Amino acid sequence: MVNRRCPALLVAAPASGQGKTTVTAALAYRYRNRGLRVRVFKTGPDFLDPMILERASGNPVYQLDLWMSGEEHCRHLLYEAAGEADLILIEGVMGLFDGDPSSADLAARFGIPVLAVIDASAMAQTFGAVAHGLAAYRAQLPFAGVFANRVAGERHYRMLAESLPPGLNLLGWLPRAAEIALPERHLGLAQAVEIADLDARLERAAALMLSSDTPPAPVEFMPMEPASPQRLLAGVRIACARDCAFSFLYRANLDLLCTLGAELAFFSPVSDAALPPCDALYLPGGYPELHLSVLATNRAMKAAIRAHHTAGKPIVAECGGMLYLLESLTDVKGDSAGMVGLLPGHATMQDKLGNLGLHGVTLPEGTLRGHTFHYSRMESPLAPITWSESARADGRGEPVYRLGRLHAAYLHLYFPSNPEAAARLFTP
Repeated sequence: MVNRRCPALLVAAPASGQGKTTVTAALAYRYRNRGLRVRVFKTGPDFLDPMILERASGNPVYQLDLWMSGEEHCRHLLYEAAGEADLILIEGVMGLFDGDPSSADLAARFGIPVLAVIDASAMAQTFGAVAHGLAAYRAQLPFAGVFANRVAGERHYRMLAESLPPGLNLLGWLPRAAEIALPERHLGLAQAVEIADLDARLERAAALMLSSDTPPAPVEFMPMEPASPQRLLAGVRIACARDCAFSFLYRANLDLLCTLGAELAFFSPVSDAALPPCDALYLPGGYPELHLSVLATNRAMKAAIRAHHTAGKPIVAECGGMLYLLESLTDVKGDSAGMVGLLPGHATMQDKLGNLGLHGVTLPEGTLRGHTFHYSRMESPLAPITWSESARADGRGEPVYRLGRLHAAYLHLYFPSNPEAAARLFTP
């Protein structure tokens, strides 16, 4: 196997909320419209930004996380993308140097130049100081330049450009415009399917973007051939919830289940009256709290899930999927609704963060990695079989519940972190 070369950028920022997703999506849309095949990745555990980036690029979006998935897995994903793409874009997470590992760690590990997006809406010459700090803070970090977001106009742009020290390039800008802003809620951006005019917003952002049409310089990607897992799920049919209430699914998780031999059958707890014929059930996270009434009144689906459990078939429920299995769920307005009633306990949504961070967990099936991010508080009389362990020394673990073949936790597992353990969770 030989090295592959492909133009690439890691789009980062000094902090969250600077507009990384908007800029990355606009770049992807812009180059795609020029006939280039664009592959986009998202740094770190995230479900919402990839939905937007998939619409912009027209291609699947995968996560790159050195802790959750490991360097070899990241290297393989990048090498595969470099073999089919004309351009690779990677959206960073939080600020450029935030987290361990950080977006800067990823850029340095793979030699990918950083494009720093800076919200310039409330600054002038200080823009240059922020840009200089990002470029100079870490020696040897490949740095392509900066991009100004939410610029007031041409005069403002010139002030920003003049503030930069010699050798630091301003590679483009986007104006402050309501028609290109992406709607948000408590867990981040709204889901792509919920933004009715998303394509128009992306097209407008690409049209308003002022930047060079020349792709960045090529980056060399080394080959990495991952070990092929055994087909431990051959002949196993997994029903996977996927709709507006349950959509927090890593593409890498779905790919791995198929590689392990499973057949996936997607269904909607919101609109379907029955489960598809299946040997196992996967209930991912999402926004069940936004669909309380319809989930509560879909009694046929709730009965089907209880029957699946009574038959001794595996269920894997993560975060929102776990909340759906409780006796009741209460939203931030205080409205409560009865859920499936399979898992004893209740949960209440709150306006403050419940937990956030990368976590590992040792289960009877093996050790897996993943992350937690939720705004709810759950109470259950059921004793956890174990607790996850935060990657941060001061982080708080999450309880893991078992009830027969039901596995339920706030933790979103990244199955490629241990394919064999993931397979055992779904094995009938």
